[in-house]
Amino acid sequence: MANQPVILPQSLKKSISELPQSSGVYQYYDNRHQLLYVGKAKNLKKRVKSYFAFTPYLCPAPNLSIRISKMISQTTQIHYLLTNNEQDALILENSLIKQLKPKYNILLRDDKTFPYIFYAPFEEYPRLEITRKLFKDSRIRYFGPYTMGAKELLDSLYEEFTLVQQKSCLRGKKSCLFYQIQRCKAPCEKKITQEEYRIIFENALYHLQHPEKLNQLLKSRMQHYAKELRFEEATTLRDRIAKIQKIQHHSQIDFAKSENLDILASASQNGKILLLWLFMREGKIISSKEQILRGEHTEEELFKSAIMGHFKENIPLLPQAILLPIRLQEKTLLENYLHQIYKRKIKIITPKKGQRKELVILCQKNATESLRSQLLKSQEEENILEQIQQLFKLNFIPSRIECFDTSHYQKQAPVGAMIVYENGMLDKESYRHYRLEGQDEYTQFKEMLFRRIQSFESNPPPDLWLLDGGIAQIRIAQELLESYGTRIDVLGIAKQKVDSKAYRAKGASADIIRTNLDDFHLSPNDRRLQLLQKIRDEAHRFAITFHRKKKREDDRHIQLLEASGVGISRLKKLLQYFGSFEAISQASLEELSQVVGEKIAQNIKSIQTPSNRDL
Repeated sequence: MANQPVILPQSLKKSISELPQSSGVYQYYDNRHQLLYVGKAKNLKKRVKSYFAFTPYLCPAPNLSIRISKMISQTTQIHYLLTNNEQDALILENSLIKQLKPKYNILLRDDKTFPYIFYAPFEEYPRLEITRKLFKDSRIRYFGPYTMGAKELLDSLYEEFTLVQQKSCLRGKKSCLFYQIQRCKAPCEKKITQEEYRIIFENALYHLQHPEKLNQLLKSRMQHYAKELRFEEATTLRDRIAKIQKIQHHSQIDFAKSENLDILASASQNGKILLLWLFMREGKIISSKEQILRGEHTEEELFKSAIMGHFKENIPLLPQAILLPIRLQEKTLLENYLHQIYKRKIKIITPKKGQRKELVILCQKNATESLRSQLLKSQEEENILEQIQQLFKLNFIPSRIECFDTSHYQKQAPVGAMIVYENGMLDKESYRHYRLEGQDEYTQFKEMLFRRIQSFESNPPPDLWLLDGGIAQIRIAQELLESYGTRIDVLGIAKQKVDSKAYRAKGASADIIRTNLDDFHLSPNDRRLQLLQKIRDEAHRFAITFHRKKKREDDRHIQLLEASGVGISRLKKLLQYFGSFEAISQASLEELSQVVGEKIAQNIKSIQTPSNRDL
């Protein structure tokens, strides 16, 4: 028997008839007012109507993909926002998708700003340094982006070549330890001429651009350490060589024409999609980057989302063109978007022949092979994540999990921590600390989660929040997410309690996993529980470490304030008025005088209290 067509409510038909023929963004919601999809249109009425068939009753259009047809069958409400033009609609669509995480949109996380190695050729004794931002001086020269190995490259170059080791060296007038251990030629004392230094520097640049040559030097030094039984140093070099070899693999692909290009391709298998970027600079592929996502998405959706997420302001070394395996329908719109950001033209090209076509084919082959390799490695982890989704009835397979914990000692130095688990590993670059002001655990949790929600536009939401706590923390999280309109699954993990105290049996962790509806008591040997415990324990470690550091900083602040004549009562007044030691150290003399009087205020200002960077 054929599937019966889905008949949609007549109220939806009325909403469609009232849509304006203007550019804007449309949003589809289900009967629980959950956001299903965000799209943009040059003509809202025309675009939205294309999703539906109207005779003899309202239903999904017959030409839709399975995914989109399923989405339309769940739609009960349509909302829209008008924009001045289609270009503004594109930008608003991208922003809403990142912040609100609609169920049926593709969500590629924005790239971290990759590191570049740079130098200033106009300096007397130039140095190589790492940056993630673009400098205003157009004479600065950049190498990158390096998706891995930038620090290893730089450390190796400074060990192999007698460059100026630190910025401060040039400000000094006397040679330092680096000169004594023959790591620097002491330009600070003019023991080397600019011309002699330039020869050393050019040699270092050559090895930066030819990492295979640099690795030969490192291997020779590693073998020397091994012969001298300096195994710890040899092991450090071995690990560094392995990272640089990954860069070396790309750098051996060399084309005659010196071009700066970004090449993008994808591969899909078993419900997984791998997106691969290759970065070519000056005719060499210097690095690559992979992103993995699930579901059924067209290449048009995938590449559009990738370009919108990757290209942001302040990229130091832009490509001349982006090479793709297909021609995008919205090619002109995306090119205009890039021009609007960078004030220069970056073409989006689908090459038909020649070396550029070879690059696209190379990118596609590597994407296919990388996905095949990852599918072989990750099957067990995939099964555990799918089982977690099924057991706890989650909306998403939790490919990216953010876990939160707080730490304080008798209300002192309250801090929060967020750790991230993604693609089968802890993503330490995405960890975050929070300095908190709340005086109890629930206020602190609310403050921390609210601040994370505020960052959704620049750092999109995950699939799952895992909270170190119980039903109270879960409700705080769900209330905040509902008020913001974002769809994220939430779980709590709490230690079993005996006589109202947390209990951990030796050799077995009887933790309880909680949703807003049920408690789950899993066996200590359950792999699902063990994975969630591993993530929770890492969040706890990260929070405790930061708390101890902040406590030491606060104790130092107290000692300095006591030295300036601030007793316990005045200290309480200062903290009550300013809220934190950081605020006290940054307060003006007039502000301090209002709280503790002019004499004590002058004493405080005369002592240089350490300032802390808010994280």
